[in-house]
Order: sequence, then structure tokens, then C-alpha cells
Amino acid sequence: MRRSPLTAGLLYLGLGVLFTIFAVQNVSESGWGFFSYLFVILATLDFGSGIRMIMLHIKIKSIQKNKK
Repeated sequence: MRRSPLTAGLLYLGLGVLFTIFAVQNVSESGWGFFSYLFVILATLDFGSGIRMIMLHIKIKSIQKNKK
């Protein structure tokens, strides 16, 4: 089943928010450890992928609009 880039982008942004929350909680409980850095890295990758997918969706829509 194929998903639209917009759906995938929103999913990635949601995961980025979730990993950011996990990182903040982990840092407040035990300081900057391995899992804190791991959560920050995962959040960064998810935010980057989410933004890229949303930009792809916008580009596809503009191409489809110009064809009409």
C-alpha cells in the first residue's frame, strides 16, 4: 500500500516530536547519557525526513497543477 508523501511526512514529524519528548524526559531524569543522544539523533532524522517528504508533496502538487 502506497502512502502519499504528505501522510509519510506528517508521520515522520509526529515521530520526531515523540523522540524529542523522550529525550527531554531522559535528560531531566538521568542527564545526558547514551539514550539521550540516541533520541536526539532519531528526532533529528525524523524531522529532516518529515520536512523533505512534505516538500516533495508540495513539489508534486505544483507539477500536477502546471500540467492542467
